[in-house]
This record gives sequence, C-alpha cells and structure tokens, in this order.
Amino acid sequence: MPQCGIGKVELRTRPACDVNGCVAMKRILVAVDASPNAIAVLDAGVDLARQSGAKVLLLRAVAMPPEPLLASGFVAPPGELVDSFIVTAKHDLAELAERVPADLLEGATAQVGVAWEAICSHARDHDVDMIVIGSHDYRLIDRIIGTTAAKVVNHADRPVLVVRPKEAA
Repeated sequence: MPQCGIGKVELRTRPACDVNGCVAMKRILVAVDASPNAIAVLDAGVDLARQSGAKVLLLRAVAMPPEPLLASGFVAPPGELVDSFIVTAKHDLAELAERVPADLLEGATAQVGVAWEAICSHARDHDVDMIVIGSHDYRLIDRIIGTTAAKVVNHADRPVLVVRPKEAA
C-alpha cells in the first residue's frame, strides 16, 4: 500500500487515481480554530495537498457563545458579538492563508455554526476529498459530550485526518 510522506499517514489508492504513490485528490478541507495547533493542522493539509495534487480550502467555524456567558456581562447584542468573532476569524484565516502557496489555495471561509456540523457541511458542499482537522487535549466536558474532531470523524462522509498536537519535549 502506498504511503505519503507526512508522518504516519497512509492513503488507500483508488483505481486510476494514483499520482507519485499518493491518491490524487482535487480538494482538501483544512478546518482550523484559534488554537496553537492550527499551524500544524494547516502544514499537514498543505503537505498532503502537495503530495496528492489537491487544492486547499481553509475553514474556520465560529459558534455563538453559550447563553450563561452572554448573560454574564457582555454589553454587545448577540449579533454584534458574532460579527466581531467573524471579523477576528477572517483575520486569523488571512494570516494562515499566507502560509499556503498561492497555487494550492482555493479559498478561505469563516462562517457561523456548530463547528463539527459546519465542517461536515462545508466538505459536502465543496465536494472535498479529505478533511484535515486538529485535536486537543481532553477535558472532562469533552469526555461527556465529545470533541469536535471526534464528531467530525463520526459524522463525515469522507476521510478525515486528525492532527494531534506535538508533545512538549
């Protein structure tokens, strides 16, 4: 079975789609957040795109804060609050997009929504061949309701590559 050279990633080839030992793909969705792991997730997606002949679509999903947080002292109306989150997300995406070679970048989108749903929906709507997403350390609440990465893996109708943060040396 051919292996692509990004860590332990192993791709199964489809008939007549093999390019230099890796699966030929058209689009890879790289879903990022505001975590420090976002750069590693992006780099993994770009490496995979280079090796498979794909374009990169960047996505950042922004969720509405929970009601208790809103009730705890935010003075801005919810709509303005979400707008400010989107502005920040677009700014962050623009910075990340600069790390992607121009010939590989197909687009970057920031949208409001539940992260795992937005990622799965964006992947379907844009007919991507693979989703690249990061994982985080588990907290108690993650063990109860599940992480975004776990929900994407469980609900996506296409392959998902989960990039774990590098452990501190």
